[in-house]
Amino acid sequence: MQIQLSDHFSFSRIIRFAIPSVIMMIFTSIYSVVDGFFVSNFVGETEFAAVNFIMPFIMLQDCVGFMLSNGGAALIAFLLGKQDRKKANEVFSLLVYVALILGVVLGAITEIVVRPAAVLLGGEGELLEACVLYSRVILITSPAFMLQYTFQSFFIAAEKPRLGLAFTLAAGLSNMVLDWLFMAVFGWGVAGAAAASCIGQMIGGFGPLIYFGLPNKSLLRLGKTHFDWKSITKTCSNGIAELVTNASMSLVNMIYNIQLLKLAGEYGVAAYGIIMYVNFVFLCTYIGYTIGVAPIVSYNYGAGTHEELKNVTKKSLTIITVCSVTIFLISQIFARPLAMIFAGYDDVFLEISVRAIKLYSMNYIFAGINLFTSGFFAALNNGKVSFFLSVLRMLVFQLSCVLIIPIFLGTDGVWISMPIAELGTIFFSIWMLIRNRSKYNY
Repeated sequence: MQIQLSDHFSFSRIIRFAIPSVIMMIFTSIYSVVDGFFVSNFVGETEFAAVNFIMPFIMLQDCVGFMLSNGGAALIAFLLGKQDRKKANEVFSLLVYVALILGVVLGAITEIVVRPAAVLLGGEGELLEACVLYSRVILITSPAFMLQYTFQSFFIAAEKPRLGLAFTLAAGLSNMVLDWLFMAVFGWGVAGAAAASCIGQMIGGFGPLIYFGLPNKSLLRLGKTHFDWKSITKTCSNGIAELVTNASMSLVNMIYNIQLLKLAGEYGVAAYGIIMYVNFVFLCTYIGYTIGVAPIVSYNYGAGTHEELKNVTKKSLTIITVCSVTIFLISQIFARPLAMIFAGYDDVFLEISVRAIKLYSMNYIFAGINLFTSGFFAALNNGKVSFFLSVLRMLVFQLSCVLIIPIFLGTDGVWISMPIAELGTIFFSIWMLIRNRSKYNY
């Protein structure tokens, strides 16, 4: 039986509704993880470092997709809760068309500036050339990648999370098979990794475009719309925290790479790449769950069903807490096996990576609550609180920690910067949840 936004949610029902989003986010992150595995094991350490060195810069353009996806889904679900389906479809169509246009424009701009950006970040020689080659290929399908991120939350608002998962699985599995074919068999190097991702992105981005453009059984369908500045502004306001979070993450990752290039050379940059792959998968559990329950929160807020809003909030905080402890323990116990996936061929590289994972993974204890709280307020159409928490977490705490702590602790200071930043943020997250409890009746 299909779960609807208007249902009462038990623990099992809320998990079943959110789990497709969790798996969808994990498989989206696996694009880069699989690229990293094949580049590291079949191309070389320098190329592996290059992919991880330039990826934060490439991801800057996709922050807009996150903003439109999360901010737009909150507005659309709110309108559906108000029983205004016509307006919801107009807003949905407008945001998809905007995402497609922005994907073309931002992709073209990034293509032009990628080389000087890589030089500015400290890339040179073979590392620089690998950065540019990988970027020039993968940026060809920027519009598809933008759409893929945009559709993730829209599938949930349309009450079709499993279909969204199916598109993501198809894209992810295609990427994995083609990575093996292009790098292990054809020997195309980093260009092969980028080409495999491009094809996966086209499946994940253009496939949903076709589905929503045709008659379908979901709550949403692409159609005629008009430019609605108020809806665009509200979407950006709701999703600004996602934009700031992901843009700041890219900025912080670039600072990490610069610090590690100075302190530990290419080994350090490559080890941080492994951390980011592990981090992508683990954090996607929190992010996917938040994306999954956000339309439920928005719908019940719009419908004025306060008891169900309280129910969903309480259960979500419990689920996130249990996940936080579990993920931390997994990362500690399996630090070496996780590192060996990428660094098993080099003992020095392996030991640096194992230590890095164990120190860095302490952030998983706190990150879940911080990410959920920010997404929760965005779902309540309160972009201000969501924005405040995101700026505090990424630009104030994380940036400060990665710039200051390594001065005293060297390379270990880089690895523990994130846990300290997440710890500092969690106090503000809890404060915001308590402060706004009576306002939204959750």
